[in-house]
Amino acid sequence: MRHLLAHHDALRLRFVGGGDSQGEWIQTNSAPGGPEPLIRIDLSSLPAAAQPGAIEAHIAELQSSLDISHGPLLKVAHFDLGADKPGRLFIVVHHLAIDGVSWRMLLEDLETVYRQLNREEPVRMPAKTTAFRQWSERLSEYAQSEELRGELTHWATISSASITRIPVDSSDGLNTAGSTRTVEASLGAEETHALLHDLPKTFRTQVNDVLLTSLAEAFAPWTGSRSLLIDLEGHGREALFEDLDVSRTVGWFTTIYPVLLDLEEAIAPSDALKRVKEQLRRIPNNGFGYGALRYLCRDREAVERLRAQPKAEVAFLYLGQFNLAGKGSVSLFNAASEFSGPSRSSRNMRKHLFEITAAVVDGELKITWIYSQNIHQRKTVENLADQYLASLRALISSCRSAGVVGHTPSDFAEFGWDQADLDDILNKISQSSGG
Repeated sequence: MRHLLAHHDALRLRFVGGGDSQGEWIQTNSAPGGPEPLIRIDLSSLPAAAQPGAIEAHIAELQSSLDISHGPLLKVAHFDLGADKPGRLFIVVHHLAIDGVSWRMLLEDLETVYRQLNREEPVRMPAKTTAFRQWSERLSEYAQSEELRGELTHWATISSASITRIPVDSSDGLNTAGSTRTVEASLGAEETHALLHDLPKTFRTQVNDVLLTSLAEAFAPWTGSRSLLIDLEGHGREALFEDLDVSRTVGWFTTIYPVLLDLEEAIAPSDALKRVKEQLRRIPNNGFGYGALRYLCRDREAVERLRAQPKAEVAFLYLGQFNLAGKGSVSLFNAASEFSGPSRSSRNMRKHLFEITAAVVDGELKITWIYSQNIHQRKTVENLADQYLASLRALISSCRSAGVVGHTPSDFAEFGWDQADLDDILNKISQSSGG
């Protein structure tokens, strides 16, 4: 753990309030060293039935003990469950210092260093990419550029749109982290394969295009609107600076930016997918610049324009594909069955009514709907989840229909065609070839 802390500077971040009228916070790096990063907890004398509860009690305490101003932002505990049982290694890192992509790097490096030390070899980790501090400084510079301010025209379109608010079952409940509950939904392996392979081939789409189209379709009958404003999360590691490489930099790079999904009069599932695909392709640099403009730009007028925009009540994140089956056969570490503890204070106020995450786990799409029981009834969320699956299945079915034309203008951006032009051209090609 000392080697990992020395190698990844973001794990040594500190955040101190500046105390000015703007509520500014200052981010700094502490030097390597400091307190012992690993604690050992001996539970070997407890009965087997009592060990899981004891682990979770310790984990809950560790989760709430991170201090962003004085550190550390990382804590590690090794639980000894006895000589005849595998132990547990609990690693908690504050979200200010790590994102999902970084977790993969950190766990890879943990195993690499562990094996090297076990063989009494010198520690050699993959070469460091750009330091998080250097990236932060460049991002601040980029936030003042004319190039980035040119994106304001795109983001301003949300301000002029008519946004339908999400219905609630209770208007006087507090939207706290402690009131959250989850609804799980999933597609089978065959349907997931079609989602990942058949749909993209037919419509020249990415998985996110499909998932977001179905999200808008699922909300439409309930809200009475064919548009849905969401906050979309991305990995944030866009290659905008040729001299910087953050491919193996640990830190929190995630971008969060508003997207207005507008289905308009699209009736057929395939037409809705084409519309959403084109809307997503018009987003500059995968939404990377929104946060820089909103929080780092020193142009107060530009910042105020973004602050005045309607706030999304739905957040969406696609986590990608994970293959957990057989993981233990190739790794020293496997996922533990115990609950990893509360990652947020139960008193925290949530920003969104719904947080929706999707991931392909062992070949099946899993969708998690997070909501507040103080505001929505479980049946309401279950209905939304069912609508979502029904829309996904309709899209999957559409890609198997004969004669479906899946091209959209962004596939031929250099020609400046709209969808009507493209449909006419493709129909003529199909007729001339007898297709």
